[in-house]
Amino acid sequence: MSNRTILASCYAVNPYKGSEDAMGWNFVMQIARFNKVIAVTRENNREAIERFMAINPASEYSNITFLYFDLPYYMRFWKKGSRGAILYFYLWQKGIVSFVKKQKLSFDIAHNVNFHNDWTPSFLWKLNKPLVWGPVGHHPLIPKMYLRPYSLNYSIKDSLTWLVKKIFWNYSSALKETKDNSAHIWCMNTDVPVKLNLKGNSYSVFPSVASEDYSDTVEVGETQGFHIISAGRFVPLKGFDLTIRSFIQFLDRIPFEERENCKLTLVGSGPEKGFYEQLINNSIAKDNIEIIEWIERKELMKLYAKSSVFMFPSHEGAGMVVAEALSFGLPVICLDNIGPGQYITPECGFIIPQTNYDATVSGLDDALYKLFNDNSLLAKMSRNARERYNERFTWNSRGEHLKEIYNNISL
Repeated sequence: MSNRTILASCYAVNPYKGSEDAMGWNFVMQIARFNKVIAVTRENNREAIERFMAINPASEYSNITFLYFDLPYYMRFWKKGSRGAILYFYLWQKGIVSFVKKQKLSFDIAHNVNFHNDWTPSFLWKLNKPLVWGPVGHHPLIPKMYLRPYSLNYSIKDSLTWLVKKIFWNYSSALKETKDNSAHIWCMNTDVPVKLNLKGNSYSVFPSVASEDYSDTVEVGETQGFHIISAGRFVPLKGFDLTIRSFIQFLDRIPFEERENCKLTLVGSGPEKGFYEQLINNSIAKDNIEIIEWIERKELMKLYAKSSVFMFPSHEGAGMVVAEALSFGLPVICLDNIGPGQYITPECGFIIPQTNYDATVSGLDDALYKLFNDNSLLAKMSRNARERYNERFTWNSRGEHLKEIYNNISL
């Protein structure tokens, strides 16, 4: 039974994609489980949305109205892919206000769904309705020791980006207006209320990432040997150098005759691919590591289904792939940080302290070694990973949280 109408600004919505686009689509669907939703998104998302809805009927569609909005060409011709995305989002978000007012729409609550930056202001409060902002968060500053293997440019860029975030957090009047005019702020992790200096009960801390349950629809092939998988862009943020080096170290510890049963699959592409290939080719593990540069989403799910462990020493503040891995009952090995480190418990994975570089590699290697040598531990953690997914990382649990947020807002 729908009882309220939510105006949701969803910059990225695409049911065929992952990450931000998948989150936009699934949030709209979850809002529509309990309320009516008017979702404002970009024009370039229309074709995928309409095609998907035509061939995948769902009862929630009767509660959804999509509106498509873009700025004039002269205000967006310079945007190419992800280049300029943050600036364009900022301008797009400002433009939505007059667009919505012209439509003379009737709604009860405005919700800024994505981008998910806690340092990028929203302007939906200008619509004079209660505002829900989030989920919002940020990537933390990557600890310096983890950037040493890479070009100095990454370190400079990361420090400059962090400086920009600090300027917004501390000095942006538009961000202060967003905070002050939000009826509720959904924080992705515990660092968000600290950086935004939030007080009282006008916010919640709840993971933003979730995953559909593909385990019923994907044919689960039998796991061949000890198969480790990792997925993401090949950039320093994702920590693939740590994954590769720890796997090499792990392989070096086990008897020669057992090595052929151990495999690491890296799914992704990006500017550091050459560096990672060099690490692999100069090691004893070159026959045990494969890189799959591009893969259909359904094929990625099949890879999860026949893997043993998910390795993700990423430095980011979120990580959709973690939720996907847990849905397949994969124990997760990650770093102790405000991103994946807050999703994983000692029952379903290993959380490695962020100390010095070599100690981190050894910690990741130890986690692999323990799982490889103890089948009962691997089986137990696998069951717990699936339980963790069911408790915390289904899309329906996001919908329940949204319902609670909306219901607690007095109109």
